[in-house]
Amino acid sequence: MRKLVETCITAFSWIALFLLIAALFTLIAYLVQKGASSIELGLFFGDTSPLDALMLKRQVFDGLFPAIAGTLFLIIGSMLIAIPIGVAGGVYLAEYCRGKMKPLFNLTFDILAGVPSIVVGLAGLLLTIVLNRHFPGQIAPCLLLSCCCLALLVLPYLIRTTQTALESIDPLIRKTAPALGASRLQNITQVLLPHSINDIVSGIILATGRCAEDTAVIMLTGVVATAGFPRSLFGQYEALPFYIYYISSQYTGPDELAQGFGAAIILLLLCIGLLALALWIQRRFTSFLLFR
Repeated sequence: MRKLVETCITAFSWIALFLLIAALFTLIAYLVQKGASSIELGLFFGDTSPLDALMLKRQVFDGLFPAIAGTLFLIIGSMLIAIPIGVAGGVYLAEYCRGKMKPLFNLTFDILAGVPSIVVGLAGLLLTIVLNRHFPGQIAPCLLLSCCCLALLVLPYLIRTTQTALESIDPLIRKTAPALGASRLQNITQVLLPHSINDIVSGIILATGRCAEDTAVIMLTGVVATAGFPRSLFGQYEALPFYIYYISSQYTGPDELAQGFGAAIILLLLCIGLLALALWIQRRFTSFLLFR
């Protein structure tokens, strides 16, 4: 009977894996079929010369170049805010927080992780309205506000990933450095964090993907349809998720819809590129720690 149950569980696991992979490839094939024909130089730069656009001599208002740049700035800005706070919060919960405060913090971050993204966007918009009452005309939805809201959105995932990675380390490894005279800070920075870097980077990769695809937050905090290349953290910007949403809801013909599918392919490739970069940084960092 036990063997039969194990066989059923194994078969169910393989079936679920097959369905997941089939769904993924079906989605990719559908995007390629609908949008591959629209991927050309004009989709990126429109009527503007690519060299002039890349050198920022002329604005691009009919291509995806500003949206791609805005998406990259949005992801980088959000992760620069979220990673230090998230990793530090995870270290605190795993290594320093004790007593009744730890369950309270765990519950707080679990609740925060379940907050819908539209609520986070509304909170950012409310903050803008409140600040405008004290500084009229000086505070408006912008790239920086979107970065802060997205950082808040992914912060619980980074904190919990770091906390779980540190708490799952073998107690023998945890006690080795203190037994040799290392302080708690030295043990954390030189033993525990390097040992759990793979799990932490996995959490960072998931958080990066969430920042790249979210639309609800940025719709309320600064993204617009035509803003050109982002010139400042305090200005409005374009982004690929919003462009896809805008085209899919207001397209006027099959050509515009194909451009939306092309933008989806570009966003997917952008996420894959960021994933590859994160894995490369993880491998280099791990090699550095092993051979230093």
